[in-house]
Amino acid sequence: MHRLPKEFRDDVVAIIRRGEAPIKKVANDFGISESCRRNWLRQVDVEDGAKLGVAASESAELREARKRVRLLELESEVLRRAGSCWSSSRTVVGCVGCQCSGRGG
Repeated sequence: MHRLPKEFRDDVVAIIRRGEAPIKKVANDFGISESCRRNWLRQVDVEDGAKLGVAASESAELREARKRVRLLELESEVLRRAGSCWSSSRTVVGCVGCQCSGRGG
């Protein structure tokens, strides 16, 4: 599926909002489906604050934040395990419950 330019979407939505022609005719003239037109109108309403929802920019930002949190959680787990292995190798011979082959690191 290809994405049409934002400027094209904005132009179609503006024409629909001005009411210069029936919505179905505008959609047909521009070669977009009814569902595409509905999605564009809904998204513009969300971005303008007329409807509740998450704007596209906020959605992308949230997706990146979640990705970063997952990465930080993974790094934290690796460091926790490494610290556990390192500290146990200093107090007893070999690590208990560790993957470091029991030689203390």
